[in-house]
Amino acid sequence: MTIAGISYDEPRLTAWHGETYSYSGLTLDPAPLTPELDELRLLIQTHLGNAGIAAAPFNSVLANLYRAGRRDSIGMHADDEPELGFEPVIASLSLGRPAQLRLAPKPGRQGKPARVLLRPGSLFIMARQTQANWKHGIDKEARPSSEDRINLTFRTIFPRKRPS
Repeated sequence: MTIAGISYDEPRLTAWHGETYSYSGLTLDPAPLTPELDELRLLIQTHLGNAGIAAAPFNSVLANLYRAGRRDSIGMHADDEPELGFEPVIASLSLGRPAQLRLAPKPGRQGKPARVLLRPGSLFIMARQTQANWKHGIDKEARPSSEDRINLTFRTIFPRKRPS
């Protein structure tokens, strides 16, 4: 990944399934959705509908592996790339060890920093103005854990409009 013109190795392992997507100087060439990921996608989409959360059908998922024995993390960021559309909905499914999600308002935005414990099997939904107003991330742990954590973030990728 490239941040402020400097290239770094991602501090976790990732796999991208669905549509082509770019962030932090990376363009992810997708693998197809597996039958298991597609089943989870449909279950989560149904759950959102039942909860009254309007979302375009998810067509992609980013899988992050936070490895046992490592201090894997993801820095503070917002998923606000243009191909995610206006007010993107992101559904984050946590599997494996628990993790603390850190939330902080973007500069000039109102709100107080917060932490949310993501337990195994939890589903954290970011919708409406979340990406416009907040950054989120998972800090490095003080000590490496002995258990893996998998995070699946389901989202909708819209095709980029080409200039006419």
